Amino acid sequence: MRFDKIWLDACLATLAPGQAGLGVVKGAALAVLDGRIAFAGPMTDLPADWDAAELTTLDGRWITPGLIDCHTHLVFAGNRADEFERRLEGDSYEQIAQEGGGIRASVRATRAADEATLLIASLKRLDRLLAEGVTTIEIKSGYGLDHETEARMLRVARQLGRQRAVDVRTSYLGAHALPEEYGGDKDRYIDDICSRILPTIAREGLADAVDAFCERIAFSPAQVGRVFDAARGLGLPVKLHADQLSNLGGAALAAHHGALSADHLEYCDDAGATALAAAGTVAVLLPGAFYMLREPQAPPVAAFRRHGTRIAIATDCNPGTAPMVSLLLAMNMAATLFRLTVTEVIAGVTREAARALGAFADRGSLETGKRADLAIWDVEKPVQIFHELGANPLCACIRSGA
Repeated sequence: MRFDKIWLDACLATLAPGQAGLGVVKGAALAVLDGRIAFAGPMTDLPADWDAAELTTLDGRWITPGLIDCHTHLVFAGNRADEFERRLEGDSYEQIAQEGGGIRASVRATRAADEATLLIASLKRLDRLLAEGVTTIEIKSGYGLDHETEARMLRVARQLGRQRAVDVRTSYLGAHALPEEYGGDKDRYIDDICSRILPTIAREGLADAVDAFCERIAFSPAQVGRVFDAARGLGLPVKLHADQLSNLGGAALAAHHGALSADHLEYCDDAGATALAAAGTVAVLLPGAFYMLREPQAPPVAAFRRHGTRIAIATDCNPGTAPMVSLLLAMNMAATLFRLTVTEVIAGVTREAARALGAFADRGSLETGKRADLAIWDVEKPVQIFHELGANPLCACIRSGA
């Protein structure tokens, strides 16, 4: 059998379902044909007649699935470093938001930026993530809050996927904050999202999913429910910023609507963890925001484990609460701050992150037939991938076999 490429003498972390831990295979080979994994297993199991156009010997280096950053706000203009300074001096995130800062500050800057400006700024952030082995990334809108700017952000996100070797999944996040022009009338804004903005975004093919922010400073469960009903009526899956600053029952709300993921979850309770597990909704943990906001309460990881809730990890790259462009750092933070195991961390940025995007059928594990999205690491043990702060042990990144 002739392959396009084959890597020999590798250690695989296959992340395949049903296998213990990381699904480790040592003394392994991985072969690619037409951009898909054609073989992943012990070298001794290779077909006797195998051949390859390109052969590489890895001398025991590790191969994992390509990394997936399943929650980012990568496209934006401006920065909110002044708010970081205010928080250092004692002001809270909620206080700053109520005074017109926070998300609305980024809205003003993003509305003023054209597509070219947004693209240049976003490419710089994206390139730093790609240099760490990211092969799939989710990018949300949410800093426009009107159709024109939200569509501009989503178009830029699509352009990023065309200009770089990365698969971009987009999420429409119109229900992120209330625009100033609505004069405090949240219901009128939700009416506009459901009846006018979201249908247009869907018709233009700009969104792969719909997200919302369920919180006291954002939108109520009832308002979010209306957005989700509209999204599902348009055939779009949903996900939710849930239980970040308080417990409004966001996890249970996400589960009720069959959401792909519920994200943040610092204030999720046991009932919420149970609901997520039952619905198959992935809990996406965002340690960068937890760290930057100096949150006093961590997500209920013990409850997630107890109920079998799937856990993913992402950067939450955004201009205010998580100005993070390193998934490796997010992995270290998840282990250090949330006490996740090595298996949970690596699965959280591969297999479970793929599930959080509804993409596990095609990526997130090293299995025959899946896209050949790979990260090759110059490490002796998987923990070294994210152990050293500021280090990057990536040896090579492969997307669709290239």
